[in-house]
Amino acid sequence: MYLPLLQDAKTISDVFTNYYFNFLDKLPGIVWGVSIIILGLLLGASIGNFARLRIFARTADPLMSKFLGKAIKITFFIISVMLALQAAGLGGIATGILTAAGASAVILGFAFKDIGENFIAGIILAFNRPFNVEDTVEIGKNFGKVKALEFRYTKLKTFDGKDVYIPNSDVLTTPVTNYTEDGFFRWSFIIGIAYEDNIDGAKQVILETLRKEPNVIEDLNHENFVIEDELATSTVNLKVFFWVDTKDFRRMALITKGNVVRNIKEALEQNGYYMPADIQEIKLYGAAKDSPLRIENSHLDTSVLKQKDSPSDSDSKPNTTI
Repeated sequence: MYLPLLQDAKTISDVFTNYYFNFLDKLPGIVWGVSIIILGLLLGASIGNFARLRIFARTADPLMSKFLGKAIKITFFIISVMLALQAAGLGGIATGILTAAGASAVILGFAFKDIGENFIAGIILAFNRPFNVEDTVEIGKNFGKVKALEFRYTKLKTFDGKDVYIPNSDVLTTPVTNYTEDGFFRWSFIIGIAYEDNIDGAKQVILETLRKEPNVIEDLNHENFVIEDELATSTVNLKVFFWVDTKDFRRMALITKGNVVRNIKEALEQNGYYMPADIQEIKLYGAAKDSPLRIENSHLDTSVLKQKDSPSDSDSKPNTTI
C-alpha cells in the first residue's frame, strides 16, 4: 500500500532535481542577463543625461532636452531587456513578446488610442511647440505657467495655485496663446472725464503720466496712446493703451497696471479734470404742469428733487421725494 506513495515521492523528487540542475545550467545565462539589464539601465541613464545636457547646451530648451533624455533611457531599457532574455537562453520568450506585441498592436491601438495620441503628440511637441518652460500661456480655458512636458501631458501651474495636466493631443489641437514669447503685453482701461473738460489736454496729461511709470514700455514697436472711446451718459470715455514687460506675468504686469490707473487718476485731478459718476435723468409723468419743484440738496453730479404738495391737500397726501 506504501509502494504508490514511494513512487510518487520519487517522481516529485526527480522533478525537483531536474529543475534544480536545469536552473544551475541556466544560472550563468541568467546572471549574464541580469548584468545586461543593469548595464543597459546605467548606460541608458548616462547617455540620456549626457544627451540632455548637450541638447540643452545647443538649444537652451529644457523641455526638449528632458523629453529626449527620457526617451533615450526607455529605449536602452527595452533593448537591454531583449538582449538579457537572449543571453539567458530565453530567446523564445523574447520572440514571443515581439510576436505578441506585433499581433496585439491593432487591438492595443484601439484600446489605448488616447495614450498613443498623447505620446505621439508629446514627441511632436518636443521638437516643435509654441512655448517654453516658465512661459505664461493660455491653452483652452487653462491659464498659467508651463512647468513640464511629459510623454502624455503638459503641466501648467495656474496663478491661483492649481496644477493642471493637459493631454498633449489637446495642446496640439487647441489654440495656444503665449503671453511671454516676445516679452510684451498691452494693457488697456477706460477713464471718463466731464463733457466740459478739454479732451486733448486730458490725453496729454495721461501720456505724460505713462512716461513717468518705469515699468511701462515705450519704443518704436510698442507705442502707448489714448483714444476717445465713447460719449457716455455723463462722461467722455477715454481708452488708455500701454505696454508692459511680461517676463513676470501676471504679478508684475498687474502691479504696473494698478500703478498706472492710480497715477493717471491722481494726475487728472491735480490738473483740474473732473471724473463724474453716471448722472441719471429723471422724468415725471402724470404730474401737474404747474407742480412746484425745488432742489433740496445739490452736488456736482447728483441732485435730490422734492415735490411740494399744494396747500389744499397737504393734510391728506404726504410729500413725494424723488
